[in-house]
Amino acid sequence: MELLDKTLAVTTPRNYQYADWKYEKIMEEIAAFEKGLDDEHEIALKLASFGSSTTMLVTSIGYQNPDILYFFGFVNGKDAQLIQHVSQLNFLITSVEKEDKSRPARRIGFTNSDA
Repeated sequence: MELLDKTLAVTTPRNYQYADWKYEKIMEEIAAFEKGLDDEHEIALKLASFGSSTTMLVTSIGYQNPDILYFFGFVNGKDAQLIQHVSQLNFLITSVEKEDKSRPARRIGFTNSDA
């Protein structure tokens, strides 16, 4: 006689305050915005929390639960990384003309640092 494992899988309720949920929502918005871009434009974020606005060409976004988001890319042509607490998210998604006309328009990838 074969015994069946009748143990129920316990699932943890989703915590909507965690960075992973906010990350998913941001990526959904970015994907929708990117669908409207032509081949000559790329997505950029205008960051407003530095006293004046800063434009960041974002290449990837990651998160670490419970409350940190990472934005990687370029500011004024130099490598940049923004480390942001989820309670301080405030940016404008915009587009910029791509600098190198010979390459395809960059689209934002993603990373998950909550491994």
